[in-house]
Amino acid sequence: MKKPILDKEHLKEVLIKANYIPDDDIIITLFLSLELGKPILVEGPPGTGKTELSKAVSRALNRDFFRVQCYEGITFEQMVGEWNYQKQLLHLEMSRLKDTPLPKDADKDVFSEEFFIKRPLLQAFINPSPSVMLIDELDKADEEVESFLLQALGEKEITVNDLGTFSLKNDILVVLTSNSQRMLLDETRDRCLFLYIDYPTPEREIEIVKSLVPDAPHILVEKVVDLIQRIRKLDLVKKPSIRATVDWIRTLIATGDREGNEESLERTVRVVLKSEEDRKKVDSRIFKSSKGK
Repeated sequence: MKKPILDKEHLKEVLIKANYIPDDDIIITLFLSLELGKPILVEGPPGTGKTELSKAVSRALNRDFFRVQCYEGITFEQMVGEWNYQKQLLHLEMSRLKDTPLPKDADKDVFSEEFFIKRPLLQAFINPSPSVMLIDELDKADEEVESFLLQALGEKEITVNDLGTFSLKNDILVVLTSNSQRMLLDETRDRCLFLYIDYPTPEREIEIVKSLVPDAPHILVEKVVDLIQRIRKLDLVKKPSIRATVDWIRTLIATGDREGNEESLERTVRVVLKSEEDRKKVDSRIFKSSKGK
């Protein structure tokens, strides 16, 4: 399968059209991943756009999107698929109710694809069209699951007991994200291109907000982004995400404030703060200090 010719400038253009504002590191890593056929391991603080990157690539390159959301205790079956036991039993029971004796190989019939529920990882592998596979928050899964993923991605095939081996059928881009809840295996890092996505610069965050809320007045966006950047420098329980910035802008517009006056900003800042401790800290160190100037 021949890949379409892509260059870094084109990648940047199509991502921007998909409402994702990339920086140079993102563009270079994505370009190399597509050229070399290597997965991307994305790390960084929560709320910086790690998950959204894979969705944006899917939209920008018109690829089918599949997602495995990892969590503590996730199993092979929940990622790849599992037998539909109820359907198998019903099939066997219906066979016994017929006048003819039950064939000797009837039990083999129930171990076919018709009785297997395919989950996202397997669906992505056998999908005939170019795809994006997001394996989100891999650090929440245990090492056994991580090792299985490495084998599947490395060998480009998945084996299911009693069913057979499925080979990769498309040009797939795999994105793995991690919040560093645990250290990933060295083998994972060795096989992936690494990308760290931090909170954006003020200039990039303004671009991001303008792409998502195009009707927002520039003066309002500048004021909110400046405050968000200052708030993130505080020692908070939960730093505001990029999504929180967008939510704050939309809240202010909804309340009729299109310029961002200080009283309105102080009244609505709770939209971006997720604990009372953080709210008090922002009130005393951001707004009280502003009033004293």
